[in-house]
Amino acid sequence: MTTGTTQRRASIIHGYGASPEDHWFGWLGEQLDTAGIVTTIPALPNPQDPDPAQWTETVRTDVGTPDENSIIVAHSLGCLTVLRYLRSLPAPWRLGTLVLVSGFVDQLPALPELNSYIGDGCDVEELSNHVGRLTIIRSDADPYVPSGHTDRLAGLLGVSAEVVPGAGHFLASDGVTSLREVLEAIAPSWG
Repeated sequence: MTTGTTQRRASIIHGYGASPEDHWFGWLGEQLDTAGIVTTIPALPNPQDPDPAQWTETVRTDVGTPDENSIIVAHSLGCLTVLRYLRSLPAPWRLGTLVLVSGFVDQLPALPELNSYIGDGCDVEELSNHVGRLTIIRSDADPYVPSGHTDRLAGLLGVSAEVVPGAGHFLASDGVTSLREVLEAIAPSWG
């Protein structure tokens, strides 16, 4: 790296019931670290009983104020948390890359215990104006987040969701321990 350049930095935000060691998060972190991108995977507090304020504060502490060199990758409930955090930022701000996997802003019929966390979701209007590269990824067979929920979020953000066939909810128990599609979303030449 030459003097005067800014280091690219990535944050990987897990979802409900998960930890930084679960699913494909560690694999992605290793791939990004190898590419010279400093990567963190913060442990969100009480993942089995998440508190929106605590999760948002953990994201705030990890991400800070994003810039063109910032990358955020989030999964499931982590997506809503990240969107709420970005919504709270005072303008002007810019985020280089945002990748949302199984994202949603609507309550989930399969997980009514999250209704109080999800509430009315998040107003995402104009958020995409602050993001350089925005990718939303979903499966065609997610048992927790209906396809329509992720497609609606994509539409609200002005993009189309990319579909990964047969990936379930992108959990290790679905056989997903690496996720090439996220790498391609961050840097297409890596895929």
